[in-house]
Amino acid sequence: MPLTMYEASVGPFRRQLNALEQILVKAATHVAHKGYDPANLLQARLYPDMFPLLRQVQIACDMAKSGAARLAGMEPPRHEDNETSFDELRARIGKTLALGSSRERGRSAGGGGRWIRVPKSGR
Repeated sequence: MPLTMYEASVGPFRRQLNALEQILVKAATHVAHKGYDPANLLQARLYPDMFPLLRQVQIACDMAKSGAARLAGMEPPRHEDNETSFDELRARIGKTLALGSSRERGRSAGGGGRWIRVPKSGR
């Protein structure tokens, strides 16, 4: 059976988001165990010119939902970037994973043969 565009794109997005969710679970557990302020970790950056963890998770979700929706010929849904906690970030990941439905799988069947235009805003 040949590899479909859906499997080649949405499958890796799903694995990445599931792994990211597990990282957030571990981070929240660690912060709670140590008694740290979660905002410190959520606003942490690996390097000064990078976005903080909170924004990195939002971007990962945006890339996954936009890619899946465009492949299916749909307009990507908009999510407000208003998360401020680990639980809210995990809920955003859950919403994003729910978008990879069987309906999108069916709609993306012809995605390999058509051009997909991405607006300059990237969303």
